[in-house]
Amino acid sequence: MKYIDEFQDPELARRLLDDIHSTVTRPWALMEVCGGQTHTIIRHGIDQLLPEQVELIHGPGCPVCVTPLEVIDKALEIASRPEVIFCSFGDMLRVPGTGRDLFQVRSEGGDVRVVYSPLDALRIARQNPDREVVFFGIGFETTAPPNAMTVHQARRLGIPNFSLLVSHVRVPPAIEAIMSAPNCRVQAFLAAGHVCSVMGVGEYPELAERFRVPIVVTGFEPLDILEGVRRTVLQLERGEHTVDNAYARAVRPEGNPAAQAMLEDVFEVTDRAWRGIGVIPDSGWRLSPKYRDHDAEYRFSVDGIQTREPAECRSGEVLQGMLKPHECEAFGTVCTPRTPWEPPWSPARAPAPRTTSTGDWTSPPPPGRRAPLSETTDLRGPATLEAWTCPAPLRDRPRVVMGHGGGGALSAELVQHVFAPAFGERCSPRWVTPPLSRWAVSGWRSPPTPSWCGRCSSPAAASAISPSTAPSTTSP
Repeated sequence: MKYIDEFQDPELARRLLDDIHSTVTRPWALMEVCGGQTHTIIRHGIDQLLPEQVELIHGPGCPVCVTPLEVIDKALEIASRPEVIFCSFGDMLRVPGTGRDLFQVRSEGGDVRVVYSPLDALRIARQNPDREVVFFGIGFETTAPPNAMTVHQARRLGIPNFSLLVSHVRVPPAIEAIMSAPNCRVQAFLAAGHVCSVMGVGEYPELAERFRVPIVVTGFEPLDILEGVRRTVLQLERGEHTVDNAYARAVRPEGNPAAQAMLEDVFEVTDRAWRGIGVIPDSGWRLSPKYRDHDAEYRFSVDGIQTREPAECRSGEVLQGMLKPHECEAFGTVCTPRTPWEPPWSPARAPAPRTTSTGDWTSPPPPGRRAPLSETTDLRGPATLEAWTCPAPLRDRPRVVMGHGGGGALSAELVQHVFAPAFGERCSPRWVTPPLSRWAVSGWRSPPTPSWCGRCSSPAAASAISPSTAPSTTSP
């Protein structure tokens, strides 16, 4: 495939590695600030092929990693509201907030949907004018322009029920913060090519000169990474510190003026917190006053949620190159890729109480919703089995929802609200499910399965799904 295969050529990779090995004479620490580059490095084992003197530090280039706990808690609060359809890219659903994540919100009945573009969320908003649709806008300069365009389109098309929860961050201020740290180990940067394709390279020469570090704009294929490392090591060995564009096939010095104009129109620069690092001045964006009506943080009044980052989490040290992941006490034990570490729940760090337009959920919940366990049980007191209930999802879903261990409640809803209306009288049970007391007396271990008429299933199928001791189809 053009622009792919030629940048994965093994022979060219060997030649670049030979050049790097022959050039390096002393230890150097390079940081890439892009999750895509980190993925390529690990996937192809590039860090294992480089000379021992060249250390690659994986910096704060992953939007999931740098999104602060406070923003996650705001997302959880908004997504929990029954009037909201909360849309997000899939990688944010498992990121833990204070005590739970978006997957858990969805299991509690929240309408959380995975989308592949912010425009998908805008389409959902047009299709559901009676619901509030929120898109979780995270990421760097790369994802900010399409999110800005979506907000611009919502305003232009008059879609008032669409809003954006913004957590966008900017790379150059992060580089400045890393280099300003007193114990900084970084001696050069591989700049993210896709960020520079949007913003250009204009902000980097001043940083390279002030901190005397080479900054090489680098792509994402194996040869891109190796060429970026080669150029960086060459500058370090020569004592140079300039900005070099090794990704010229995609990056122009001025970047993308149209995308920059959209960012300037929709967003304004603001201070932004980075998870584990803290607040970095002018390192993020928020919606400008012109588009404030589409700001989810303002619309749902969650700006008062303030969550302290747990002192036990050392991710900030890892992201700044001060600590290797395996040197963290939680690595591979209480913190794994499948179950990332999350702070224990406590009243001091709990998000604001979840409320709806009809009142707090600790009062009777809205129709069709059950109060979650955390709101029906005192988790610090003795457990009561009565409170351990599985909240049944709402029925107004575009997908069939099934569950295990619910006594057939979801299956019954599926039959009652989907199949029965579709088939009418042709599809109706010929007997009524006996009450619980009759199951116990007859020794049934689970409710009997109704036998349906021949129009919907054959006699063989009916007998296959009915217990052998089930009442006849003529029983009341």
